[in-house]
Amino acid sequence: MGTRSEISALPPEADLARADSLAREIFSDVATKWALLIIEFLGQRTMRFNELRREVGGISHKVLTQNLRVLERNGLVERTVHPTVPPSVDYTLTEAGQALRKVVDGMCGWTQTYLSEIEASRRQFEG
Repeated sequence: MGTRSEISALPPEADLARADSLAREIFSDVATKWALLIIEFLGQRTMRFNELRREVGGISHKVLTQNLRVLERNGLVERTVHPTVPPSVDYTLTEAGQALRKVVDGMCGWTQTYLSEIEASRRQFEG
């Protein structure tokens, strides 16, 4: 993935197939409704599990857990367990997660900018 000039600037030993495969895997992990919402809310502040679940709204305990694990695995979310009784767990975005949030914010801005055109196109397509 990248322009021809970006690809030609890579060292000869660069494994483009592996990089492309990894990029596709990460896109698949983060380009979901729930993952994008989790990234957006954690970008505002560090949250505990139930607080995040309330903020996201409509997400089950199981689905939130699964998404947080995927985001943590990809280095986008950091999970901190505090040694209390019962244990409390905080979730926050990592530097990479914050960078991705900027992309998500850009996508939201794009949607707001082109909302009327998108809606008009959908009406025309369906009608």
